[in-house]
Amino acid sequence: MNVRHSGIGMTSQRTRMRMIERLRAQGIADEVILSAMGVIPRHIFVEEALASRAYEDVSLPINYGQTISSPWIVARMSELLHANSDLGKVLEIGTGCGYQTAVLAQIAQKVYSIERIGPLLTRTRIRLQELQIRNVHLRHADGLRGLAEAAPFDGIIMTAVTTHVPASLLEQLVIGGRMIFPKGTQKQNLCIIERNSQGYTETILEEVNFVPLLSGVVKK
Repeated sequence: MNVRHSGIGMTSQRTRMRMIERLRAQGIADEVILSAMGVIPRHIFVEEALASRAYEDVSLPINYGQTISSPWIVARMSELLHANSDLGKVLEIGTGCGYQTAVLAQIAQKVYSIERIGPLLTRTRIRLQELQIRNVHLRHADGLRGLAEAAPFDGIIMTAVTTHVPASLLEQLVIGGRMIFPKGTQKQNLCIIERNSQGYTETILEEVNFVPLLSGVVKK
């Protein structure tokens, strides 16, 4: 990874390690996830004016009405997706600034990530190239449709809230695969849908707060 992304002061490696220790204290137990988040310089994924806050446990704005999720949310969703298993192909719906994407790239062999807002995707592509992350495939498209041509996926992660998951998207999971996503309207909860040979089971977890998942694409 490029040395110039190591950071100084509030964006230094030491600050990143304090974030990891905080996540561990907050109950994140998967050392694979903690290690992945320890090597990704979160401060380069936020606006320069907010870089000093990058390692705080808060979500931050990234333009176009979108946010970068708090470190705990990224760690929690990644841990639920990983589930101490080997992940081959993973689909991310909602690339955003690319921080979650970069973390997923450390724990899966291939990451396919869909973003509906073109300018966000352009910026993310540059960031991932600078970090020399090469196992991510980005797509400018409507995430609700998934990516049937690359399916099936060992895991699917959705980084915006929805009221329901289309059956066509669930069908892109392998048997034994799982999807992690926020669900709800005013009250939102993190959910897991697992696919087995009989169908799907859903588990509802803690309350969360995400921007809404929208359909269609934005070019400019």
